[in-house]
Amino acid sequence: MSTAEPLTSQAYIHHHLTHLGLGYLPADKAELIGSHHHGLVFAANSQEVASMGFWAIHLDTMFFSILLGWLAFSFFRKVAERATAGVPDGGQNFAEWVVDFIDENVRGSFSGKNPMVAPLALTIFVWVLLMNMMDLLPVDLLPWLWGQLWSLFGANPHHVFLRVVPTADPNTTFAMALMVFFTVLYYSFKVKGVGGFLGELTLQPFGVWGLPANLILEGISLLSKPVSLALRLFGNMYAGEMIFILIALMYSGGTVMAVSAGGLQFVWAVFHILIITLQAFIFMVLTVVYLDMAHQTHH
Repeated sequence: MSTAEPLTSQAYIHHHLTHLGLGYLPADKAELIGSHHHGLVFAANSQEVASMGFWAIHLDTMFFSILLGWLAFSFFRKVAERATAGVPDGGQNFAEWVVDFIDENVRGSFSGKNPMVAPLALTIFVWVLLMNMMDLLPVDLLPWLWGQLWSLFGANPHHVFLRVVPTADPNTTFAMALMVFFTVLYYSFKVKGVGGFLGELTLQPFGVWGLPANLILEGISLLSKPVSLALRLFGNMYAGEMIFILIALMYSGGTVMAVSAGGLQFVWAVFHILIITLQAFIFMVLTVVYLDMAHQTHH
């Protein structure tokens, strides 16, 4: 961060947890929170982001998620174009290992026949893993560079926000979970028909005489799938991001604290590699399992 305006610990945490937001800020809400801006504005603080409401766009989340998705797509496309039957290079070796890993897990979790499931699983695993891996970058690096860029145009770096971990934003995790949910619903209706799908909701597990209880239990089970899928990923990544921020605060506490922070940062980063990989794997496996249930007439 810039040294023009030293930040308190609380302000530092708030700064790192505020998104680069773009949205419409009504004049009455701007006056209520003491903001000098209204209309279509970039957020200057967390209050402005919150006051923009549901339709505010988190530009940092959008940018990094799209960028990482494009990088993953470009990599696999380039490998496919250069693939050879002879001795593969390092890129082809890695791509084949990832594809084989996903294919093996899909075969073990999905009993139906659907050529879309394996590519979907591959996309989810690679994309979520790349978004999670942004948490391993030094917590101040990209926000500091972003602030310095805007300072060239006269902006205060402390009023410029950037969060670089898309999966630490519930908008990302819920959007992905809802798309999985709608895909599951689509195949549930396609494979089982309307009657078969409604029959599962109303007749299981207690039969026709337990219809009200069946509907409540099966309905809760169905709706809990996207919620748990989204919150599990978001919660783990948000917690990991928060720990890195707290460790970064230790560097301002003197030499002993700074040395301790360096050791803690290394240990947490190594441990966090397991978390980010496991969370991508769990999101992928649960998606495949839910799709497998959608393709079964009984479960």
